[in-house]
Amino acid sequence: MKLMKFIGKHPLVHFLLTLKGNSKALIVSEPLWGIPFQLIAPFVTLYMFRQGIDDIQIGLLLTITMGGQVIFAIFGGIITDKIGRLPTTLIADMISWGLASFIWAISHNFWLFALAALVNSSDRIANTSFQCLLVEDYDPNDLMGIYSWLHIIGLAAVFFTPISGLLVGSFSLVPVVRGLYVLFGVSMIIKFFITWKFCSETKQGLIRKEETKSLSVGIMLKEFGSVIPKMFRSSATVKMVVIGSLLHVAMMVNGSFFSLYITTMLGVEERFLSIFPLLNAVVMLSFLFVVQHRIAYIKDKIPLWIGLMVFAICHASLILFPANWIFLIIIYLFFMAVANALVGPRLGAMLQLAIDAQERARILGLVQCFTIAFAVPFGFFAGFLSGIDRRLPFVLTSSLCVIALLVVSRIKDGEFSHQSSLGDI
Repeated sequence: MKLMKFIGKHPLVHFLLTLKGNSKALIVSEPLWGIPFQLIAPFVTLYMFRQGIDDIQIGLLLTITMGGQVIFAIFGGIITDKIGRLPTTLIADMISWGLASFIWAISHNFWLFALAALVNSSDRIANTSFQCLLVEDYDPNDLMGIYSWLHIIGLAAVFFTPISGLLVGSFSLVPVVRGLYVLFGVSMIIKFFITWKFCSETKQGLIRKEETKSLSVGIMLKEFGSVIPKMFRSSATVKMVVIGSLLHVAMMVNGSFFSLYITTMLGVEERFLSIFPLLNAVVMLSFLFVVQHRIAYIKDKIPLWIGLMVFAICHASLILFPANWIFLIIIYLFFMAVANALVGPRLGAMLQLAIDAQERARILGLVQCFTIAFAVPFGFFAGFLSGIDRRLPFVLTSSLCVIALLVVSRIKDGEFSHQSSLGDI
């Protein structure tokens, strides 16, 4: 009983218990996406590789995904405004993850994987509407708490990853991953009904639906001409877009080639791939619960800078590791987790603080469009580098993190003025 009271007094726990509305429903239902995603994530690249997809084709699939994401990101803000935050989230989630999962489950050649990648790229629409549904109608001071919990729920899902490792160890990788993709599709159907039942349209969503109901998609596309200058007039928004774009590429390349590199070059057995995310989750959760609220008073620029510095050092160190030293991989994962905990929640909250709330949907769509368009060439390029030497993608990622560090150093005091509610509890 005393333990429960102690837990209930923790700033993050207290925040979630007192949170109401869309954010709580979305956070609580997030495991239905997070658990199957984390079960599959360590094996995605090997799932393709085992079916004859080579390094360059893996990179090309990344480029195809991002090309589709650019197109969908352009229309994401328009659709979100036109039909509402809630309907857009429901429909786009089902297509981008539900339908795509069923296609991945039957994929056995490059063209089916490419089709699944294109369908999944529509998640950029869902991402825009989800972000609006998540934060609109809430106090800006609550954003750090909301994004911290979103990360926590995602990390908690990682504790299920050893299940997929056991299954792969007992059977074989390809049929196990096929079955997990089917589970993913079914889970998204359940999530659809929970979101539909417990979420409602936001106030800003209702306003934008009324404002755009008589406007055609063509006219709304033309209106981007007035929204783009708004976005680029804000130095805070521009900095977040640049940092987010660089980090997006670094994480994408790392996520796509890390498992391939450590299993083929560093002698790590495949069965450990499902354990590594678990270590990452333990470290990140410990940091978020023990440290995050204690540094809430520190200007976001400082933890962001430290996190990016750790990212850069980790990526650079990975290429120097000798084979068969799994202890070094564990150290790498520990510091990567700390960096993720420092950077992830802050990046999301700082972006929301930087953008114009009245144009949130369209600006978020443009931000995603720019971020992904920037990343498009890097998918194929990283695959090309990996084909030459599997260490080279990590030279690329460490370089991108260093550039992001330089941008963070340009953030001025007061540019993102808020005080996290986590520090007030």
